[in-house]
Amino acid sequence: MEIQNITVEDLRRMEDKEGLVLQGCGGDPGEWVQGINDLLAQKGILLEGTTFTHVSVFQNEGLTCLLFPFEDVKLDIGKLAMWRLQTHDTFGGTWLSDYIDNRLGHEPAQEAPGKPDCPLIGQDGNIFNLVGIASRTLKAHGMPEQAKEMADRVFFCDSYHKALCIIGEYVNITSADREAGRPHSIRQQLKNNKAPETAAPKKAAKEPER
Repeated sequence: MEIQNITVEDLRRMEDKEGLVLQGCGGDPGEWVQGINDLLAQKGILLEGTTFTHVSVFQNEGLTCLLFPFEDVKLDIGKLAMWRLQTHDTFGGTWLSDYIDNRLGHEPAQEAPGKPDCPLIGQDGNIFNLVGIASRTLKAHGMPEQAKEMADRVFFCDSYHKALCIIGEYVNITSADREAGRPHSIRQQLKNNKAPETAAPKKAAKEPER
């Protein structure tokens, strides 16, 4: 096990990495890392016997925080997302990218890609049907981990309204009734709001005098 001390400036240079940040981890960092490894293994989150062996500790806002990078472990991301939500009051868990954006005043060098459009308006409103459509949309755009995380969050929440809000975090909800050539979303309508100029109507030929 290797635990290294880093600074918030080091964190700002990790924009191309992802991991789990736990906040308020006072005491022996080694005991924290061992305890979290054991807990995540028991929950079936750490897979194939892998464990977090390279962990960083840093100080920010008066708290001792631990960073568990995802580089050298195999994870069930959906289960980890659910565990993070369930234990947030205890561990203050957040993703590294979110921590950088929200706690360090970091601005990404490039704008994050937009959410994929997903035609849910007008579909059968059964939540299983909507989740299925949204999941297929995410997978079609190369986002299988987000699809699984979304589904896990939806089925854990306690209301239909919350479920729709969660789906909306992952996809741009659009109408299922799409006409040919019609923009698929409000964003696209704004982007393409300049209509092509139409040719002026031709004047009728002057009738010959009688």
